[in-house]
Parts: sequence; structure tokens; C-alpha cells
Amino acid sequence: MFDIKTTSQKLSKKDSVENGKFPIYSAESQNGGICGYCNEIPAFTISNEKPFFVIFGDHTRAFNIAKNDFCVADNVKVLEPKNFNIKSILFIITIWQKGIPNLGYARHWSIAKNIQIKLPITASGEIDFEFMESFVAELEAERVAELEAERVAELEAYLAAASLKDYELTADELSALSKFENYNWGEFRIGDLFEMKNTFSFNKEKLTDGNEYDYVTRTSNNQGILQSTGFVNARNLNEAGIWSLGLLQMDFFYRQRQWYAGQFVRKIIPKIKLTQNSILFFTTLLNSQKNILLSVLVRDVDKTFKNLKIKLPVTANDEIDFEFMNNFIKAIKKLVIKDVVLYTDNKIKATKSIVSSNQ
Repeated sequence: MFDIKTTSQKLSKKDSVENGKFPIYSAESQNGGICGYCNEIPAFTISNEKPFFVIFGDHTRAFNIAKNDFCVADNVKVLEPKNFNIKSILFIITIWQKGIPNLGYARHWSIAKNIQIKLPITASGEIDFEFMESFVAELEAERVAELEAERVAELEAYLAAASLKDYELTADELSALSKFENYNWGEFRIGDLFEMKNTFSFNKEKLTDGNEYDYVTRTSNNQGILQSTGFVNARNLNEAGIWSLGLLQMDFFYRQRQWYAGQFVRKIIPKIKLTQNSILFFTTLLNSQKNILLSVLVRDVDKTFKNLKIKLPVTANDEIDFEFMNNFIKAIKKLVIKDVVLYTDNKIKATKSIVSSNQ
């Protein structure tokens, strides 16, 4: 069922380079048998006639499928199937591997090549590749249905926990939407609502193992988080429940947990008590000041920030109307999540139907 292909070109993990184009297959069982990537001329090429090869790891008994041009290290066998039906090949190598005894860190090919396996056959005694293909396809479909069910269940649980299952707008939420543009708006100085402070920064070389804290830099990617870290020290630790401001792109990100800062990061501390929905409202308003802050020198950011003016909904007594903010943000959340809830409901029905029919 296979021809053994050989090459005089043997590489190792030491030959791998960063951003290499071609995978190097080794006898390792992890990462699909790939120990690195190289830019050497590939020892084996993929074509329409030969869309994949099977790689056998001599020391690990691992079978892997190579679908792109590749190189190899020592202690692997490159097998070219005589029938390139990939589902039937998966069927065959699964049965084949089960028959190879585990000798530990030893050479297994001398035994593996002589293993006899049982395969389904047709009425005429030929190997029934069609049956193997349909059998594997059915297993794949069942697994996809199970994974889909798991994902949908997780999404449904999240929506319920976040109180987003119900997307019908209440009277107060409808009112907030309809009155938004013509509502009572008052002007406020940002410095009366928020305080900007410097952070005690350090470079990422000081980070420790762990993921209890975020390490925030001036990047705009990933909410400003470069990576997670364990505890470094108490002096540099910034509190949760405030905003970070990266002085490169001038993006405001609300920090849900305690965090450390890299260079050129400020922290924005509210002087007023905020709810979860008003936090979203203020995050949008703060980020609306981005172009103004980008237009001044970094040394003038603090002074410019505290003197900026923003408009907020106010009550008849000219107090900030947090209730209106809350209803408005709740309405926006429901409008955004409506399609997701409907999609989830449809997926749940479809998944239950598929799983039920498979059972």
C-alpha cells in the first residue's frame, strides 16, 4: 500500500530558521512531527498526482501527514501511498499504529514494516477503500457536531451569565434610544471627572512566570496588553478599575484587573463612581479625544487632557444622568447581541437535530 521514498538530504532541528518556508519532519510526536522550518530546497514536493505523503517517526511510532513541500531529519520514513484517498489512508495508519508494539526510545520500523493488519474488503476480495472513506467521513461529521455543540453551549452559557439572552428592549431602553440626540446634555471638564497619573514602568525582561497580571504597553493591539505576567513587585502594580493610556496611539483601555506598565503609559483614575455600563459610555467618550491628544507634544498631554471638555447627559438638576447612560448602553448591547442570540438559537436547534440523528 506504500512505497518507501529516500533522500540523501537529512537536516536537523539546528538547521531550522526563523520564518523558514518548508517544514522539517522528525521522529518527534509533537507538533505534527515538525521540529522546525528551513529555506533549503525541499527534499519532497507535493503535486496534484501526489497531494500528500505519510511520515513515520521511527522512535515514536508517530504517523503524520505532509501536505506541503518538506524536508526530513534522521529517523523518519517517508511513505508514498499507492492510493491517495486521504480518508482511507487515515483509516489504515490508525489500525497500523495500533499493531506496532511500543519499545520505548528504539527503532520501530523494522517491526512496523512487517505488521499485518485487517482491512475491509469488497465481495470480490479487493480492499474496500470506499467503505473506509465513508466510515472516516462519518466519524469526522460526528466529531464536528460534538465540537459545534460544545461551542454553542459555551456561547449560550456566556450569554446567560452576561444577562444577554433577552434582546427585547424595555420601555426605558427604547426611550433612551429615541431621546439620545435631543436629550439634555451638559459640558464637563475632564479634569473634574478624571485624574491622569504617571505609571512606574519597567521593561518586559523583568516579567515573571504566571498570568495573574497584565503587562500593558503603548501598543494598540490586544487592548494594550503585550503579555501576562506573575507578580513582579508591589510598587509598580497598578490598580484595576481604571484606564490605561498609551502615549503612542493615545488609546484608552479600561483595565479589568491589576496591571504593570511599560514605558510611556499613563493611568486614568475616575473621580466619580461608575457602573459597568457607564464605564463603556466613558470609554467611548475618552477615545473620542484621541485626535486632539495626538496633535500635541507628549509633554503637554497631561495638561491638555485635564482641560478637555466632553458632553454628558444631565438631569433637570444638571447632574450627570447615570440612569440614562445605563439604559442607553443596555439598549446598544441588546441591539448588538440580537443577531448573536438568534444565531445561537438556530445553531442549538440544528446541532441537537444532527446529534440526535447520529445517535
